[in-house]
Amino acid sequence: MKKQAIVIGLGQFGMALSRALTERGVEVLAVDTSEERVRLASSFVTEAACFDGTDEQSLIRASPERREVCICAIGDDARDASIICTALLRQMGAKKIVARANTDVHARILRLVGAHHVVNPEREFGERFASQLLHDSIIGELMLGEDLLITELKTPLSFVGKTIESLPLTRRFGVTIVAIRRQAQARVIIPEPKERLEADDVLVVVSKQGAITQMVERS
Repeated sequence: MKKQAIVIGLGQFGMALSRALTERGVEVLAVDTSEERVRLASSFVTEAACFDGTDEQSLIRASPERREVCICAIGDDARDASIICTALLRQMGAKKIVARANTDVHARILRLVGAHHVVNPEREFGERFASQLLHDSIIGELMLGEDLLITELKTPLSFVGKTIESLPLTRRFGVTIVAIRRQAQARVIIPEPKERLEADDVLVVVSKQGAITQMVERS
């Protein structure tokens, strides 16, 4: 059975998220007060509806308690609406509520009223892009939960020829190598501690934010 999600708020973030979830096989109900945005979303999501996310009766009819995830993606110009919508979703028994925030205060309030996970897409993109601009070795980054990061990076020159166990990555930086994309052999390997790193390896690592920058600058 396919997973089901509600995305409330079809600005750039909500629209992009609705499309991405749909492409991954999720049945998405996309919601917005704009008929134009609803029409646009209806061309690719399972269902699209035009109503206010703060309307309790409309939300009840959307059955948030039956969905695997409910996303409140209401935009920057409607913080009060995003807080009310999040509180209503929690009150209705939504299993997992993801809410979009644009300030730290907004994020704290969203958590207080019931959000299980709060995202700030603009800040998170800016932080990840800044790392890529400053360090050519960083290929890409992806958030894993609220405080962990998956990073793909080129092997630093000082690591080439050394084994993973000889590098104090976990102890010194809190960085763990979970996979290696070995370019020469066009394959991905799950490394053993005695795996020796090669010059064209691309490392896939898990760490807390900021750890990779420290590691790259000190290696």
